Amino acid sequence: MNAILNIGWFLITGLWTAIGWWAAGLLCYISIIGIPFGRQCFKNADLTLCPFGKEIVYKDSSVPIIANAIWILLFGWELALAYLSTGLIWYITIIGIPVGNQCLKLAQLSLLPFGAEIKEK
Repeated sequence: MNAILNIGWFLITGLWTAIGWWAAGLLCYISIIGIPFGRQCFKNADLTLCPFGKEIVYKDSSVPIIANAIWILLFGWELALAYLSTGLIWYITIIGIPVGNQCLKLAQLSLLPFGAEIKEK
């Protein structure tokens, strides 16, 4: 079932969203300071391609707190808000509930990407 949902997600929104994340990651790689942020963009692109059957696991560490705070202030809250609003729109239909769940997962990763790992379920 995850394969079918991932194919549908990829064709409808996954590819275009991942291209946007990759472009943002490449822009972040222009400066040395932006490289850690670029790595997080590529992590988001990976999850955006096929989110079904994957989960986000956070490691215990205090280092990502500062990086996540900078991320949230610069652009994390806007990205999370976009995924959240898209997920809420998907929740309107019963058929869209699984897609809405993935949008909420992507909102979580878009808000706090540092210290997160993407694992297969």
